[in-house]
Amino acid sequence: MSARIIIARHGNTFAADEPPRRIGARTDLPLVASGRAQAMALGLHLRERGLVFDRCLSSPLLRTRETATLILDGTPCPIDTADWLVEIDHGPDEGRTEDEVRPRIGAEALAAWERDATPPPDWTVDAERRRAAWRTCFEQADGSLLIVTSNGAARFALPGAGRLRTGAYGEIEVVPGAPPRLFAWDVRP
Repeated sequence: MSARIIIARHGNTFAADEPPRRIGARTDLPLVASGRAQAMALGLHLRERGLVFDRCLSSPLLRTRETATLILDGTPCPIDTADWLVEIDHGPDEGRTEDEVRPRIGAEALAAWERDATPPPDWTVDAERRRAAWRTCFEQADGSLLIVTSNGAARFALPGAGRLRTGAYGEIEVVPGAPPRLFAWDVRP
């Protein structure tokens, strides 16, 4: 039982003229036009590579479900939601820009989050539960699986994988008895 897994981050939720904000589990934004274009481009790219998915898991958030639907573009692949894929909770920094967050928690705390997923004070991440859910997913995976989530959830898939930009994906192969093998990460078509 082996599996090819594509982990995709949802498309943009802010227009080019809007300052990005920390948006987590409590804020359910739809994709903006550029985010829909990112999802469609990702779907086209994956189809051109010949990837056909047996199954899709998505966070229950609107932005991830929209992205999954656009990637799959009417294919018969079922989309199931999984709560463990939901974005983290940014606590008091929810909805704030980086310029607003940095003074509260400091540049080093933000750097530690980006570097090794060490959460800043007052963020709810539940890293161990997330890592355990990814391990279970990899152990049970078979065939081809598309997972659509957020950066805060994706960063726990594999140690050291790092950030996924909006509209980007990573590719992993899972073979029984071996650790997951990372082929690509943070690829944008």
